[in-house]
Amino acid sequence: MSDFSQRGRLFLERLAEEVLIGDGAMGTLLYSRGVPLESNFEHLNLVQPELIRQAHRDYAAAGAMLLETNTFGGNALRLSAVGLEKKCRSINLAGARLAREAAGADRFVAGSVGPLLTPKGSATELTPAEKRQILLEQMQALAEGGVDLFLLETFSRIDDLELAVAVAAELGLPAIAQMAYLEAGCTRDGVAAEEAARRLTKAGAAVLGANCGSGPRDLLQVIGRLAGACNVPLSAFANSGFPQYREGRYIYLATPEYFATMGREMVVAGAALIGGCCGTTPEHIQALQQALVGLKPGPRRSIPAPASVSSRPIAPPRSHFLSSWGKRPVVTVELDPPRGLNCDKVLEGARQLAAAGVDAISLAENPLARIRMGNLALAQQIQQTTGVEVIAHVTCRDRNLIGLHSELMGAHLLGLRTLLAVTGDPVSVGGEAGATSVFDLNSIGLLELIDSLNHGRTKLGTDLGGATDFLLGAAFNPNLPSMDGQLRRMQRKIAAGARFVQTQPVYSAAVLSELVERTAPLGVPVLVGILPLVSERNAEFLHNEVPGITLPDEVRARMRGKQGEAGVQEGLAIARELVEAGQGRVGGWYLMPPFGKVELALELLRTIRATVS
Repeated sequence: MSDFSQRGRLFLERLAEEVLIGDGAMGTLLYSRGVPLESNFEHLNLVQPELIRQAHRDYAAAGAMLLETNTFGGNALRLSAVGLEKKCRSINLAGARLAREAAGADRFVAGSVGPLLTPKGSATELTPAEKRQILLEQMQALAEGGVDLFLLETFSRIDDLELAVAVAAELGLPAIAQMAYLEAGCTRDGVAAEEAARRLTKAGAAVLGANCGSGPRDLLQVIGRLAGACNVPLSAFANSGFPQYREGRYIYLATPEYFATMGREMVVAGAALIGGCCGTTPEHIQALQQALVGLKPGPRRSIPAPASVSSRPIAPPRSHFLSSWGKRPVVTVELDPPRGLNCDKVLEGARQLAAAGVDAISLAENPLARIRMGNLALAQQIQQTTGVEVIAHVTCRDRNLIGLHSELMGAHLLGLRTLLAVTGDPVSVGGEAGATSVFDLNSIGLLELIDSLNHGRTKLGTDLGGATDFLLGAAFNPNLPSMDGQLRRMQRKIAAGARFVQTQPVYSAAVLSELVERTAPLGVPVLVGILPLVSERNAEFLHNEVPGITLPDEVRARMRGKQGEAGVQEGLAIARELVEAGQGRVGGWYLMPPFGKVELALELLRTIRATVS
């Protein structure tokens, strides 16, 4: 603590002796004063500084002793979504100075730092070094602007918060480390309050707490659990209940009086710093200040955590399509659900594949972001009709976090036991008018969610009263200039629960060789993707328009001018050559017949089986 700035030390000394009042929501206040929701609130530090200055003054007049800078989303990663990344430094410097002016000598200023959020649908995974640089750029500017400490808020990934705490220590300022806890006192990534308290205390956070997530009642429970798991001061910045949409605006109905009453209970539970998050206004802070006059944090009396279900065993291993792995090549074939209501063609194709001895049928979900029949119900029909195991694809594009939980529990009820977790192509690929991409999770988050279900709880920690027993698969794209990033990502997918891999289509023997060699250390079955070409037009479409598929120049040259039967035969020849190149080295194949041409998959299945006969 001796390394902290003088004002940072003074803040912590006062927090050890009294309850301090923080400010409330900035976004809610600006929205109520006519700033559209789609605006970039942080940019207002530069273009409408008086508006921000007045918001700080209003919170100070209401009794707030800690003012947060208007910089919650002020890191370069988030600013890049609106083309403002080059203004990161100036936005944060201005944010710090505006809050400093309003605070004067008697109040403290906290540099607000929010989580690192990649654009929705992005498969990009930042390295720790990249994340550190993004945090450092923002936090350094805030420190230069004159903040006394950092308020690291609304984080759901504890490793990112630990990294931000380390950057704060490097800059010599105390850090308030707040996570957003949801149902059952867990973060969105499934981290329980007790685990967060232990890890963040070890990381060096000067104050621990919670903000956002849900309303005051749930946050009170979290404070009680944090109180029993650590000895550092606690902070609580609750939402003002849940928002409702009325007459074109989002409003929060919890009254300042109710909010203040709950604030008193948080102090009794052990919190020393009380403020507000979404939906709170200067009126809420004024009521809070009046209710907490003369109070000191209560003794640490922890609220017991719900009974843990993390140790619940997964169901015993069952027989699945990988049971013959290592004895002969495993073959799965992808089918697409129909665009309409008639699924006769798909079911007939599945019957033919079953008769030919396919190991599993891989059933896509709205491929290329185009509307098709729901694949989970169809998967159940295929399994019931053919007796062949179905690998049902599940994307993050089409359902939010609630919908994903519900659909997956429903899939278990239907008897589906094998899933391929994929992020999914963004809606812009398919061009379905009026549709939007959801992407509450990416494929890694989806794997973690399903793995939680396998352990008998939701991703947020709620006990299910039982456990699913899904076998989880993941996708791998070898068609990049370097496989390094995909390999790092695959290691994370395996850690999240993936137990087999299906790859994007391969068209190069050199890529096939590198794929086999570099994925061998992963220790999970890898099924190499083969998508037979049928014409020059088909080849050029795949190469130029389909995400994740790249054709070598020599393959494109071979397909040039080919169409009809000649195109089909040339495409099969290329596919057979790849199968021969992988003979004795590839343990499994993932066949993707184009345009529902099951006969092409049957032909390649015969070729693969013949290589081991």
